[in-house]
Amino acid sequence: QVRVVESGGGLVQPGGSLRLSCAASGGSLRTFNMAWYRQRPGKQRELVAEIFGDHITEYADPMKGRSTISRDNIKDTVLLQMNNLKPEDTAVYYCNTPTRLFPWGQGTQVTVSS
Repeated sequence: QVRVVESGGGLVQPGGSLRLSCAASGGSLRTFNMAWYRQRPGKQRELVAEIFGDHITEYADPMKGRSTISRDNIKDTVLLQMNNLKPEDTAVYYCNTPTRLFPWGQGTQVTVSS
């Protein structure tokens, strides 16, 4: 069974950038459409971005224009580049398929604060 592992989170000042990475054990991400989600404190998990195949991407409103989802097929990872981060982007970020096929990973904490 594929299990995902998210990494790359941390503490960043408002306006800063982070790049999150999603890797898998027990299988490959290359054959799956993938997505990034986030769960802000006290809120439900929400979609951030999706990638279909290698290049077709869609973004949810909260981070549209400030995030880029992509693949690194050599490393078999799915990336989320986040720019111009705001305090309201503070959340635990998760990767999964658009249909939430995999067990949820631990996520990676992103904290945006001065």
